[in-house]
Amino acid sequence: MGSLTSLVWLRLGKNKLSVDILVSLKNCTTLESLDVGENEFVGNIPTWIGERFSRMVVLILRSNKFHGPLPTRLCDLPFLQILDIADTNLSGAIPNWINNLTGMVTSCSFTRSVQQYLPLPIDVGVILVEKASVVSKGEMVDYEDILNLVRMIDISRNNFSGKIPLEVTNLKALHSLNFSYNSFTRRIPESIGVMTSLESIDFSTNQLSGEIPESMSSLTFSNHLNLSNNNLTGKIPSSTQLQSFDVSSFAGNDLCGAPIPKNCTENVSIFEDENGDEDEDEVDHWLYVSATLGFVVGFWCFMRPLLVRRRW
Repeated sequence: MGSLTSLVWLRLGKNKLSVDILVSLKNCTTLESLDVGENEFVGNIPTWIGERFSRMVVLILRSNKFHGPLPTRLCDLPFLQILDIADTNLSGAIPNWINNLTGMVTSCSFTRSVQQYLPLPIDVGVILVEKASVVSKGEMVDYEDILNLVRMIDISRNNFSGKIPLEVTNLKALHSLNFSYNSFTRRIPESIGVMTSLESIDFSTNQLSGEIPESMSSLTFSNHLNLSNNNLTGKIPSSTQLQSFDVSSFAGNDLCGAPIPKNCTENVSIFEDENGDEDEDEVDHWLYVSATLGFVVGFWCFMRPLLVRRRW
């Protein structure tokens, strides 16, 4: 297969292919779309993918048996618009270089991006993929005619950990972001609201904490949101969009406010009651201390003259 040096599109998903097939593609440097999802590839994701496939627009490696971290050389794919590495047993932190994927930063047409960034022929990207199957909004979707307009990242069902890097929010042209079923911790980036093209966000089943950023209320184009099964707390920001999602989008957290039935004023009342109980306990404590001190002082004042008289 390595002799097909003019290959642009290759779709070999849902087979039982081994890593040997992947290695044979090294010389196919004109590839713009590669779908080898749902196979039996093992080991690390080859670093040469970033080195050899500089024209890559669509990279689908989902449901294989890879392991280890994301290879650094993936940042050398400036035209990448779809990255699907879900369910591949990858681990480690999401590197800060993720914002080098400039194909996800701008919503300009791919052909224009090619002219701007690389001295490649004008037709690069015009013969784009006939079809690509990716998970969007929780369902498998086949993109065809509008594929060149789609920008998405799916790294779900892996073992990624650490924080969601702030650099992710620089990918302002993304339409879908799926980080679900990992072990991400800390807060959702406060500036996520600048990703105004996002239509689908899935951060479910992680260990994210803190409050939902207020800026998420600016994501007016989102029609799929899943923040369930995290450690999020506080009030859900008020916006027509966030309140339109189903309760299940926020389940498994300690959140309050619409659309969740739990009223945030209940938390305030409980807090006040707890403080009131603590204040009452503190008053009772000092009352006992004062009474004891008063008894000791009074007893001493009564006994002292008697002791002095006896000495005389």
